[in-house]
Amino acid sequence: MDRILQGISGVGRRQKGMENAMASLTAEMKHMRLDIAGFQSQVLGLEQRVLTVETHITSFTDRDQELLYLQSKLIDLEDRSCRDNVCFLGFPETIEGADIHSYLRETLPKLTGLTFDPPPGISEGAQAWS
Repeated sequence: MDRILQGISGVGRRQKGMENAMASLTAEMKHMRLDIAGFQSQVLGLEQRVLTVETHITSFTDRDQELLYLQSKLIDLEDRSCRDNVCFLGFPETIEGADIHSYLRETLPKLTGLTFDPPPGISEGAQAWS
């Protein structure tokens, strides 16, 4: 009978120990839930930041394409400007008179031996001194 009583009291102690262990596990799980909730909040914040960065990258990519297009147009315009520049050397000063455009329209066919129909268009004319 003593053995039975000792066994019963041992069960009570074990039950108390299990209750303490369960309380400890419950408290630990509550801490874990709080930690997980904090991590979820941080992950959501990071996802938002990544989305913002992706949006900026897309915007920069679009702007980069636009910049490349504008650079190619600028190069083309510079090339055209250089092709349009013609310099005639060896003419005495003021030979063209008051109207350099008319002078060049008359002189170019004589110098080249070509006939132009219509006459060449001259967008600008100026005398340059070296």
